[in-house]
Amino acid sequence: MIQLFHCISARSFRPLWLLEELGLAYELHMLPFPPRVHQRAFLALNPLGTVPLLLDGDTRMTESAAMCQYLAARHSPGQLDVAVHEAAYGDYLNFLHFGEATLTFPQTLMLRYTHFEPEGKKQPQVAQDYAKWFLARLRTLEARLAESAFLCAGRFTAADVSVGYALLLAQHLGLAEQFTPHVAAYWARLQERPGYLRAQDAQWRAGIEQGLPAVAAPDVRP
Repeated sequence: MIQLFHCISARSFRPLWLLEELGLAYELHMLPFPPRVHQRAFLALNPLGTVPLLLDGDTRMTESAAMCQYLAARHSPGQLDVAVHEAAYGDYLNFLHFGEATLTFPQTLMLRYTHFEPEGKKQPQVAQDYAKWFLARLRTLEARLAESAFLCAGRFTAADVSVGYALLLAQHLGLAEQFTPHVAAYWARLQERPGYLRAQDAQWRAGIEQGLPAVAAPDVRP
């Protein structure tokens, strides 16, 4: 069975959401944030000490966007993934990785310099600069979403999960009020999906069952 190691609202929410969209059986292992500090035994499984970690037989993965691509291709060909022969394949890969590399990266720097650095090392100006960077990158989504309900192939795909997590993180950071109109409408649609709602319920329920405090803590890799 697939095993997913997860912190509340961390990047590992991407594969959790996709697992729920796919209706796959999985084991969810909840970790305190950050696990490399608060659960040192996890380093034996993932030397990075970060989440996500996905185990599927002999397969071990630590990158959330790659997990989305893997799960969609293996368990939902032609539906939540986009096949190589489809015209939208390039768009699919681009938006799948855009969600992490372009949209999540600046937000992790915001988190670092507003929450995770000690008081003397916090940098409010750096955080503000990267907030502007993130919001500027949303222009790519605004143009696309003005023409389509989803990012590619005329349907919901793993690319929407990848980008959707970046919008979830932005909401945690108080940036959602600055979303452009079509991005805001898109984010509202994503939050109404049964798979998204099941994933949210799964993480909170598992956190309580496994004895974690019910506090959202997005992941960041300093």
